[in-house]
Amino acid sequence: MKYAVLAGTLALAPFAATAGGFTEPAAPAPAPIAPAAPIGYDWSGFYGGAQIEYGDVEGEGPLAGEGTGALYGVFGGYRYDLGDFVIGAEIDLNAADIDLDDTLDGSLDAVYRIGVEGGFDAGPALIYGTAGYAYAEADTSAGELEGDGYFFGAGIDYLVTDTVTIGAEVLQHEFDDFDGTDVDVSATTFGINAAFRF
Repeated sequence: MKYAVLAGTLALAPFAATAGGFTEPAAPAPAPIAPAAPIGYDWSGFYGGAQIEYGDVEGEGPLAGEGTGALYGVFGGYRYDLGDFVIGAEIDLNAADIDLDDTLDGSLDAVYRIGVEGGFDAGPALIYGTAGYAYAEADTSAGELEGDGYFFGAGIDYLVTDTVTIGAEVLQHEFDDFDGTDVDVSATTFGINAAFRF
């Protein structure tokens, strides 16, 4: 009888091993994949470039005149990126080819600007407003004239690469009593530009 029980126990041993809940070890869980880091854009630094503008000039007063034509030149400045907001300053030097008709016969020959700007950092795009000091030179029937005033406007720049931008800008210029002639001159310009960031 003892031998029969022992033999039965040995015969059932393989089944008892599996009946005890033995299972193969589970495969390790795959490591979590970290999300890709967002691309960062930093508008800080110096920049310089060239621009071409279309200008519409109108004068009001005893030597009133008006005209349209092109402006072209160079510019340079510095911007500092604060995160969502960008501040900066810029200098523009432009030659002009705008013929003036009516009483103020002649041409607008140059427009220079120095201003400050502030804008929103929209990643590869910078949307900004700008304002500052403007200076203009004209050759007219009243002689060589020059005067200072102010400008304001808005623009957008876009990062083509880390170092190259393209942009567009609309500016309004106001020159009161231009060179003592009692002529108030207004000029609206629309320009496109390309710049290199240092």
